[in-house]
Formats: sequence, structure tokens, C-alpha cells
Amino acid sequence: MVHILAAVAWPYANGPRHIGHVSGFGVPADVFSRYQRMAGNDVLMVSGTDEHGTPILVQAEREGVSPRELADRYNRMIVEDLHGLGLSYDLFTRTTTGNHYAVAQELFRTVHRNGYLVPRTAMGAISPSTGRTLPDRYIEGTCPICGYDAARGDQCDNCGNQLDAIDLREPRSRINGETPVFVETEHFFLDLPALADALGSWLQTRTDWRPNVLKFALNLLDDVRPRAITRDIDWGIPVPLPGWQENPAKRLYVWFDAVIGYLSASIEWARRTGDPDAWRAWWCDPTALSYYFMGKDNITFHAQIWPAELLGYNTPNPGRYGALNLPTEVVSSEFLTMEGRKFSSSRSVVISVRHVLERYGPDALRYFVAAAGPESQDTDFTWAEFVRRTNDELVGTWGNLVNRTASMIAKNFGAIPAAGELTTADHELLARSRAAFGTVGEHLEHHRLRQAVGAALRVATEANQYLSQQAPWKQSDPVRQGTILHVAAQVVADSNVLLTPFLPHSAQQVHETLGGTGAVTDRPEIRDVADLDGGPGYPVITGNYGRAAAWRSRPVVPGTPVAPPRPVFAKLPPSVVDEELARLA
Repeated sequence: MVHILAAVAWPYANGPRHIGHVSGFGVPADVFSRYQRMAGNDVLMVSGTDEHGTPILVQAEREGVSPRELADRYNRMIVEDLHGLGLSYDLFTRTTTGNHYAVAQELFRTVHRNGYLVPRTAMGAISPSTGRTLPDRYIEGTCPICGYDAARGDQCDNCGNQLDAIDLREPRSRINGETPVFVETEHFFLDLPALADALGSWLQTRTDWRPNVLKFALNLLDDVRPRAITRDIDWGIPVPLPGWQENPAKRLYVWFDAVIGYLSASIEWARRTGDPDAWRAWWCDPTALSYYFMGKDNITFHAQIWPAELLGYNTPNPGRYGALNLPTEVVSSEFLTMEGRKFSSSRSVVISVRHVLERYGPDALRYFVAAAGPESQDTDFTWAEFVRRTNDELVGTWGNLVNRTASMIAKNFGAIPAAGELTTADHELLARSRAAFGTVGEHLEHHRLRQAVGAALRVATEANQYLSQQAPWKQSDPVRQGTILHVAAQVVADSNVLLTPFLPHSAQQVHETLGGTGAVTDRPEIRDVADLDGGPGYPVITGNYGRAAAWRSRPVVPGTPVAPPRPVFAKLPPSVVDEELARLA
């Protein structure tokens, strides 16, 4: 058994999530975690809502509410959406807890004590109309390196280089379009140049990462400079040093504290289990593995900033948490576009997770993301392709196999029949079904969801072909008829296990269709909890996932009653495409 940390990107709590968000972090992380639990490993899947920084401050002011009220509203909405999607977090929490504040400040103090946080005077951007500080990400302009005209003040998404807002050509505020004024201000900087050799040495050992992620991460080392990790803002975590902590206008940079959330969520989970040190098995044991799931726009923070924070915490003298593990892999997905356009909530170019869940159910969305998501290249979501895959693959292949097998068993036997002597065709199909556990598992180990779900569905396709060729409805020999249906039932049972990480909701129905009892996999739940350190309460996603089906073929039991089935998936009418496109027009 291996301890595996699934560290899932923290959605920002300033609005509901759209399907582009969950295609990059949510579904891939959950499929991987469910598989690893089924394979017998001890998984800790953590995340939460990211709730600090200027975007929430600006939006709260616009809506006439406090930042905490805004964060509370969207925290609950996001919790409900991710729970509805079936994401099996051990703990989904938030960054406005007393626990997170304490952990983030411990990281800051130790990295500072180890000499990797240094004060520097910098030029900060100010809004001339409001006098408020403009964070780097709220300034846009032309990249001085590649000429891209929509570079942000901290990074150019076109060339990947780290930037300073003052270096942008023709800088403008993304809030109101005005030209910022730059003034001197003092901040703490993470001394990335001092950590560059250690970062480079670590990255050179990451040979099995996705090539695009590793190349991007290594390219970051070409232009390493100190990175400001405090901000002139009054919404965030206080800087835990004398002379700074009392200053209401200085806070930790939201990205410095957000990545610490993986650790703080693990610690909070352990505290809630009654074993406050339980988190150490995933963070301090060198044999533990850790996988970080996010979209490609966050590679910088997970392949450079967070490892640098960990290296600075560990060297030369670790803090009270001890030496902490660096990421095993940064699993970054590319972008999902929609009908050829970039997702944009402000322009209503968006498909919310809630809309899809309410109208089409969670497994249809999970399947689409696994089969056609932006795994290694940007991918376009179209309603036509969503309908096609739902109807042809979920309904026409997998659902059809389940329903025709169960219908024939119920009609002719009323229970799973015993197998007689097996033919070559029987042996070959059963062998391919058993072999798929190794094939699909290998793909999931390496985050190849498309190949994994394709290999799983191929077994169902072959089983449908087998039924058509063997034609049990034409068999006059009841023994042979029963043997064919026994083999089909076995392959349905195997395929259901293979597809459970992708389709956990329908897996239970398939299990029960073949007469199964008990839970095939545990569901996450929403709990309202008290803050462990005295703050306001909040909802979390959590669960006990100890009943996951084992990742192997288990023989079906002759004599198990099988009743006439109901369809597992509903076919979508062609009108769905026009209806959804009209909604976006």
C-alpha cells in the first residue's frame, strides 16, 4: 500500500464553476483518486475554495457586501457543485479558516528564518481613481519579451515568462481600463534565484511528467527573479512579523497562501479525524507520492513557487512540521474552449457545472471530460459532440450492453445462469476482459484518461459484438444459452469495475441491475462544521471511501436474481444542440 496525496487546484470563490474549470482539475483528480483507492492505496484527496486577493475585494465592493459574505456565498455554491459531480474529497475546505492562517504563517516564518524571504522596495501599481493597489494580475498590457498584447502583470501566458507590471508596455487596469500609477512600496520577496539550483536539480529528476508541463517548468528557470509574496491589501492573511502583522494594509500574496492550502487542508483533515499527526504519512514519508492537478495557467505556481516554498521551508532547518515532500508530479491539463470560443463568465460564454448536472446528470459530464477533455492539448467542447458521445457511447455501447444482458437473463432465467463448457469465443472475450484491468490501470497510473476510458469501453464494444455473433436468443440449447449470458454478465461486471472511477453514480445502478447488493463505491457528503480554531462555521466535502470495489475481476455468482432492468442512461434528443446554442446566443 502506498500513501498518495491528490492535491486538487483550489477554485476561486468569486462565482460558480463552469465545465472548463472541472475539466482541468476536478474530474481528472477524482478519476485518479478513485482508481488508486480501488487498487488498494491510501489516498488523501484535498482542496478547498481560494478566498483571498483583490478579485473578491473588488466584487464584494461592487455588490455592496463584505468579502467574507461574498466568499461564504460562493464557497457553498462551489461545494454543492463539486459534491454533485461526485468528487470524492477527503476534505474540501477553504482558505479563510483559522487552521489555514496558522499553517500559512508557519510556512512564512520558517522560510523567512531560513533566509529565503527578503524585504525589498518595489514599484507598486495604484489605481488613480480609487487609490487602491492594483495586483499584478489586474494589470494587462503588451509583453516586453514577445509582444503579446494581453500579458498580465505577473506572467505572460503566451511566452510563459515571469513579468513585473511596471515592465509592461501600455499597461492598463483590467478593472476599469485606466492607466495605473506606480509608486514605491516595501514587500517581502521569495528569493527564487537563491533556490534556482535546487529547483533545477529537482525538476531534472521529473522525467515522467507530461512533456509540455516539464518543458514549461524548465523554461521558467531561464529568467528566475525574486517574487513578491506580500501585497498592499487589507483582505488576506497578516504578515506574521513584528512591524508587519499590525499593519492592516499588508497581507500575504494570495498565491503564496493558496498553494499552502494543500498542506493546511491535510492538517485540518487529520485534526478532524482525532489524530492530529495523521497527515504526516502523506507529507513527511519519502515513499509517499503526491500529484497536483490543475490547468496549464497554474503551472508556474505549482512547478516553481510551491516547490520553492517547500525547499525554503526544508533548508537548512525545517520548521515544526519537519521536512516536507516536494510534488511527485504536476498534472496539468490544457484549456477547454466552448464552441470555438474561450470561456468567459463576463460575456456569458459559459456552461455552468450546475446547469449540466441538473439537466444531464454527473456521469455524462464526467465521461465527456475523460473521453474528450483537454488532457494534453486544448480541446473544444461542442454540444453536438456531447450529445453524440452520450448517445453513441454511454447509451449505445455501455448502456445497451447492460440492458440487453440483464433483459435476456431476466426473461429466460430470472437469475444469473451457470456456465457450461466454454468455447474459444467465450475464453477469448473473458481473457480480454480480465486483461483490461492491467491496461486501464496502467493508463490511469500515468493520467492518460482518454486511453483509459477508451480501453474500458472497448471491452463493452467487444461484448456487444460477442452477443450479436453468439445470438443467445436463437439458441435452442438452454445450457449454451445460459453459458453465453453467464459470460456476458461476467464482462458487464468487469466493465462496471473498469468504469467505476469515471462513472461512479451509474456504477451503483449497474451493480444492482445484475443483482448486486451493498455499495459499489462510497459517495462524498456535505457536512456543516465548526471552525477548529473558533471562527465561523462552513460546509466541507468529505467522506469515508473504504468500501471501494477492488480493482480486479470478481466472478459473478450463478443463481443471483436479476429483474427486468431500467435504462442506465437516457438518450438525448437532437434538439438539445439547438436549445443549448440558443441559450448562449
